[in-house]
Amino acid sequence: MTEPIKALCITEDPDRPTTATFVGLKNAGVDVTVICPAGERRTWLEQNGVRVLDVPLRKRFDREAVRRLRAELAQGRYDILHLFSNKALQNGLAASRGLPVKIIAYRGIVGNVSFMSPVSWFRFLNPRIDRIICVADAVRDFFLQMRPKFLRLPPERLVTIHKGHSLDWYRDTPADLTALGVPHGAFAVACVANYRPRKGIEVLVDAFGRLPTNAHLLLVGGGMDAPRLSSRIAASPAANRIHVLGYRSDAPALTAACDVFVLPSIKREGLARSLIEAMAYGVAPVVTACGGSTELVVRGVSGLVVPVRDVHALATAIGTLHDDPALRERLGAAARERIRRDFRIEDTIAKTHALYRSLVVDRSGVPAGR
Repeated sequence: MTEPIKALCITEDPDRPTTATFVGLKNAGVDVTVICPAGERRTWLEQNGVRVLDVPLRKRFDREAVRRLRAELAQGRYDILHLFSNKALQNGLAASRGLPVKIIAYRGIVGNVSFMSPVSWFRFLNPRIDRIICVADAVRDFFLQMRPKFLRLPPERLVTIHKGHSLDWYRDTPADLTALGVPHGAFAVACVANYRPRKGIEVLVDAFGRLPTNAHLLLVGGGMDAPRLSSRIAASPAANRIHVLGYRSDAPALTAACDVFVLPSIKREGLARSLIEAMAYGVAPVVTACGGSTELVVRGVSGLVVPVRDVHALATAIGTLHDDPALRERLGAAARERIRRDFRIEDTIAKTHALYRSLVVDRSGVPAGR
């Protein structure tokens, strides 16, 4: 009988799918240790029997963190070092130098990696990385299409594993939107995203000015008070129907109360958590043909897909759903079913476990964990 695979996983964002994957790996026989910030998710990991360590990563290269990580790697004789963020990647690579551990990096967005960037070589282009788990095929395709071609990563180093979910996680009671100034019976549209130029929120604001006067937009997420966005909203004929809510811990409940969810990204989108939440609640989605969004939303089946930066197309798509409640219901139901059937947490666990086994070979030359 072979010894169990030993994996040290480092994440700064212990979200539900990631922590559920750790527990699933542990239940599948992997000896998992997790480094993550204190909070509800870390407590949940401990309650489910996962060993958890507290090693803060204060900066890109944290000497104290590197020292502690190296000691843990050497003493624990880990097979896998699984790194989920830029700081985890840089510090983990430094700590593991010269140690016989397989390194897996996680990449959740498209782009922002370049052969001309020295920082990229300290992260995802570092040749010591054995595999990069891409959250969507769009992320993997980006790496495979980088230029110059002769420097591209070998295809076998790039593996797509979608973040899996469970509909059981999404049971919040829909929020009362009238408390936020949305009239009862209004057509409510949600957009949940931390404000960044690449999210295309301004395009959505411009499109909203073309919608009927009973349409209300909820902008949920950090940074929504940015001056650039505030100016765009103030200039919109729909300004009094655009509700800037900022960060909200009840974002899923707000989305669940809406008729439509919109993600108007213009570049670098991975597999947006907020889009998955909306689909899980059966809210009809409208997305742009950007990154991994089209891997979640099947055009005309589980949502509507429009070109990026196209105000007219976006307004038309939202308007179509405004005018056709039956279509909204059908697309919302299909979106929920797509998450249930095609983005299962069980599949994420199984594929991650299989990747671990493919990288780890015991002394007899037999893949570990079989």
